[in-house]
This record gives sequence, C-alpha cells and structure tokens, in this order.
Amino acid sequence: MTRLTVAQAVVRFLAAQWSERDGVERRFFGGCFGIFGHGNVAGLGQALTTSSELPYYLSRNEQAMVHAAAAYARAGNRLSTLACTTSIGPGATNMVTGAAGATINRLPVLLLPGDVFSTRVANPVLQELEDPRSYDISVNDSFKPVSRYWDRINRPEQLPSALLAAVRVLTDPAETGAVTLALPQDVQAEAYDWPAELFERRVWHVPRPRPERAALARAADVIRSAARPLIVAGGGVIYSEAADQLRAFAERHGVPVAETQAGKGALPYGHPLAMGAVGATGTTAANALARDADLIIGIGTRYSDFTTASRSLFAPDARFVNLNITGFDAAKLSGLQLVADAREGLADLTEACAGWSTPASYQARAAELNRAWNAAVDAAFAEEGSPLPQSAVIGAVNAAAGDDGVVVCAAGSMPGDLHKLWRPSGPGSYHVEYGYSCMGYEIAGGLGVKLAAPEREVFVLVGDGSYLMMAQELVTAISEGVKLTVVLVDNSGFASIGRLSESVGAQRLGTSYGFRGSGRYDGGPLPVDLAANAASLGATVLRPDSIADLRKALDTARSAEGTTVVYVRADPLRDSPSSEAWWDVPVAEVSADPALRASYDDAKRSQHPHLAPPA
Repeated sequence: MTRLTVAQAVVRFLAAQWSERDGVERRFFGGCFGIFGHGNVAGLGQALTTSSELPYYLSRNEQAMVHAAAAYARAGNRLSTLACTTSIGPGATNMVTGAAGATINRLPVLLLPGDVFSTRVANPVLQELEDPRSYDISVNDSFKPVSRYWDRINRPEQLPSALLAAVRVLTDPAETGAVTLALPQDVQAEAYDWPAELFERRVWHVPRPRPERAALARAADVIRSAARPLIVAGGGVIYSEAADQLRAFAERHGVPVAETQAGKGALPYGHPLAMGAVGATGTTAANALARDADLIIGIGTRYSDFTTASRSLFAPDARFVNLNITGFDAAKLSGLQLVADAREGLADLTEACAGWSTPASYQARAAELNRAWNAAVDAAFAEEGSPLPQSAVIGAVNAAAGDDGVVVCAAGSMPGDLHKLWRPSGPGSYHVEYGYSCMGYEIAGGLGVKLAAPEREVFVLVGDGSYLMMAQELVTAISEGVKLTVVLVDNSGFASIGRLSESVGAQRLGTSYGFRGSGRYDGGPLPVDLAANAASLGATVLRPDSIADLRKALDTARSAEGTTVVYVRADPLRDSPSSEAWWDVPVAEVSADPALRASYDDAKRSQHPHLAPPA
C-alpha cells in the first residue's frame, strides 16, 4: 500500500498512463496546465510540486489552457493530451467553453476542477453556488453536457474507478472528448492507503477496428455501381493516420477527394485527385463535383452544416457510404454504415473494389475543374492593395510555412478563406478549429501544437477580434521558450460577421470597431495599437506595410528563436474567391428589405433531407 493524498494519487496515476497504437508507445499525459486558487492549491498544486514525471505548465487563462490541451491532442492524432486543473468558481467555469470545443471536435482533454467541500462543515464556502434543490450541486455540474465522462470524487475510495473510467474514454477513438473529474478541495488533501497496482505503468491500446464483413460487401457493391463518386475526407483520416490508404484508394479507383476543415491535408496540394475544401467554404472544383456526384464516400467526417452547405450541396438522390469509427457519425444522411478505423476500412475497401474505376472522362473533368480553381487562387494570392487583401496575406503565410509549417486558426473570416485557399503540404500542416469556431483559440492552440510538435514551424493567423478576446498565451509561449509566428490581421472589427450581417439585413451592427457616433459605432477609428500591446507582452513585433514587406517579415520571424508577432492591416471589404455554395442563416421574415427574405426562401428550397435508405 502507498499512502498519498487524493491529489498526489491523481498526479502519480496520470504520470503512469501510456497509449499504444501500431506498436508505438507514448506517454498519454504530456503534462498538466494549472492555475491555482483555494480550491486546488493545497491539493493538486502541492502534488504537482512533488512530481518529476508530469510537467507543470503555467497558463494565463483557464479557457485558453483547455484550448492548448485540445490542440496538443489534435497535433498528436489523439494519442496523447494534457490535463488542466483550476480552483472552484470562475476558474472552473472558465474551462466550460474549452470543454465544449474539445468534445465537439472529438479531442481528448482531462479537466480537474476543484470543488466545494465534500464534508460541508463550513457551507456556504467562497464561490459556492448554493442551489436550493440540492447541496450536491456546484458550478462543476455545468460540465456535464460538454463532457464525455463526468464524475465527482467525494471519497478517496471512489478515485481508482473514476480514473480508470476517465482514461478509458479519453483513449477510445469512438468515445473521446472532454472528461471532467470534479475534486472537492478537502478530498484533494485527504490521505489514503492506495493499492500499489494503481500506480504501475499502464498501457492503453488504441484499437483499429476493421469493418464487419457483410457491411464491407454492401459498401463495395454500392461503390462499384457508382459513376461519379466523391470522397469527403474528414478529421478521422488524419487522426487514424490513413493518408497513405486514402491516396491508394483514390489512385487505384480514380475517385476525387474533397476535404472538410478537420480533414484538410489528407491529400497534399498538387495531387491530381485533391480537389481541396468542400462545402460552404469549399472550392468551386470540389463543390461542382459534389453537386453532380451519385455517391458520396464520407471518411471520418461528422457532416457539419459547413461540409454539406446546410444540406444543399449534394444531389437529392445521392447515395452515401460512411466509413467512421463511430456508428453515430456513420449513420448520418441515411448512409450505408461502415463502422471501422479509417486506415483499416480504406485498406479493406481498396481490395473489395478491385477491378473497378471511374470513367476516364470523369477524372478528366475533375482535373479541369481543379485547374480553374487553382488559377483563381493564384490570382487571389497575387492581389495588391493598402490595406492588404486577406487572401494575399494568406498566400504569403502559405509560402513561408513551406513543407514543415503548420497554420493555426479558429474563428472569423480567415477559417473560411483558409479552407478554400490554403495549399497544405500534407497531414498535420493545417490546424483550424472549426467544430466550435471559438474566438480566442488561435494563440492558445498554436501553443498546444508547438508543445506537441516542437520540430514544426507554427504560424498562427488571428484577427483583431479574437486577439482582443484572448492574447494572454503569448506570455505563456514566451515564458516557456516556445516559438510561435503570430500573424495578427487587423481589419477593425468582425469581417465575416459583418458580411453575414449585411446579407441578413442587420446592417453590420456591432461588427466594426470605432467610437460611438450618431447612435452607432461610426465616430471614427479607435486609438488602439495591437502591435504595441503584443510588444508589451514580450513578443518581437514587425509591422510590414506591403506584400513584399510581409514576405520579408515572415522570413525574419521564421529564422528567429523566439515568438514574433507580424502585425498587418487588412481590408475587410475585399472578398476571396467564392465557394459558390450556401450556408443556412435565417433571415427575418419582417424587415426593411423583403428581397433578402425572398432570396433566403429560394435558397431553402435547395435543401434535401437525404432520408432515402442506401441501395
């Protein structure tokens, strides 16, 4: 038996957990972020002080550290993650947004918020919710709907089963997401005699389930009957490291590949069957093929509304074969379900479809559509102007990133432009959080990516709106000696929502930064210097004025040893090439511009329920 406090036992257990896939073992918990208060300082704070095997990282914002942990997990293909601990109260609830993002994006993160006293002898304590329905409710109950597993440890005896359940969920590719273990502050500091087996090295084997044979045969029959199939590659292709198998299937059978936000990079730019992004932020090439496809082969995608253009993109009679690790996602759009690991499923599908290929004329059409889109992107990257066009900024960063760079982004107009325009070098080179599209993710996410993949150059693209919400992790990057290149794009407001606002008759209300004038914020620009702010946080700051200067600044940042912020002004009214697809955002039925509602009603008629059973 080993006598430790509950918090000490948690830390020792986490340090002993390993994951394994394909014979490669790695520590599952790469460290623990923590911000301490009365709810965790005497427990997990003290325990982390004594640990040599679980590195501690000081964050500046509780939400940000969960974003960093999720980015770390994504960069490691969900085979490792970070833990996050906070005090009870606002420190805990600040993590709820990050937890939602992790669960929506199917990424493992472990949250260890402090909680009120289990003994209740001093109730109500500082930051206690006091729900009159039950004394067993605290603010940590708000994590339940955004966690894949949730537990509260009211007694030391409960800890072993809870820890094992938590890591089981975290390492299960079909179940993973945020996991929350609420730890009452008195229980954290309580000692107990633990069985030594709890702290032994434990390896969690991450499975690669193969498809059920009858389902594989049904899927192969449907695929072989298709004349115009299109693959939609999602994040599951990346996480299962199935890029080679995707390429082999596409090449052997002549099937073009379109990519979701999470799946971008599954095929590198330049591959003849890589059509790029699909959906509301897609390429015209991928979307043209999607509209005409008689079969959609979805691999590792959850079919978000951006991917399906709010279910207006695919033909009403299109069939779906969905290869996914989860039955929940495989069943979407009434698709034929192939529940399996993407790598194993693709390998089996390749053989099951032996001898079949799409017509040469179909492949030639895909190539022609791709050439036209690439020409449009070349033109967008070459645009000049002052302020700079955002598409040209993206082109310059894309060139600077090279083969070893990773672009990180999350919210605003840039994720849509990146999805359409960015030319990925391969898996892991594109990291845009678009499941939750959480403003403030960008710099924290870049930190997590760099911690997970220190050998890669990390380029964070962040707008002024997101920067003002959460820039604090610049300080964390600097204090940890983690190098980031942050491209801070200032367009004086919220560019994408500004355009959307106009399209629904909201007249760009609340989407531009300025002094309040005649009832609106039209009284002139604010005297805010974001570059000076970044410099005050310790970053090296560069201020290029032209595309040529931007390219030089990016070269300088790439060769620097520390974090650099490249500040650029961009024109919010210059659009990138259109995806020629739709996104469903309701328009008021009563407004000053009835034509907007009429246009919306017309677009709604293109939506399809996709309820027909697969043939």
